[in-house]
Amino acid sequence: MTDPYWSHNTHYHRTVLDAVPDGCGAALDVGCGDGLLARKLAARAVSVTGVDRSPEMIRQAGKNVPANVTFLEADYLDSTSLAEGRYDFVSAVAVVHHTRFQDAVGRLVRLLAPGGRLVIVGLASDRTALDHVISACGVAANRFYQSRRDEGGPAGMPIEDTTMSWGEVRRAAHALLPGCRFRRRLLWRYTLVWDKPTEGRIPGVPRR
Repeated sequence: MTDPYWSHNTHYHRTVLDAVPDGCGAALDVGCGDGLLARKLAARAVSVTGVDRSPEMIRQAGKNVPANVTFLEADYLDSTSLAEGRYDFVSAVAVVHHTRFQDAVGRLVRLLAPGGRLVIVGLASDRTALDHVISACGVAANRFYQSRRDEGGPAGMPIEDTTMSWGEVRRAAHALLPGCRFRRRLLWRYTLVWDKPTEGRIPGVPRR
């Protein structure tokens, strides 16, 4: 099925979906927006929960909901409706920069079940000359994709500027999530994939 729109975020939905482990039970999409990714995850997991603190996003997400998908209006950072240690797969696309990185990652880790997988698609800021050169390489690719599809997104989606640089995000990610796979992507995004150990405390991630 063709997506209703294309954006720098939906461009990396395939990367998220490819990371879903075989036999995934419960999946959680944090900052689900209009539910586009959650609906895609429905084919990869037994159950999917999409959570967003925007009432308008949850209203839009509530249309044509697959039987195994539930949408929840809540703030993932402190909602008691999200059970810690429950989810075998957690995705967060263009979400973690809306709050302090350590707080966001710490909560996502706690929501993840032992042995589960976390996938973050995030944004960062150019600070160095190399940052600007790499970002400039994305201009031609962006124009190519825009020529094939109209760029868009759900109306009313909350937007927040990022304050961390690429280097700051990379260093924080490796400190908080040992063994994570961090990759800077072409269209001004990074992906971070991390598998939670089945036991033991995660260095750098604070307990609540």
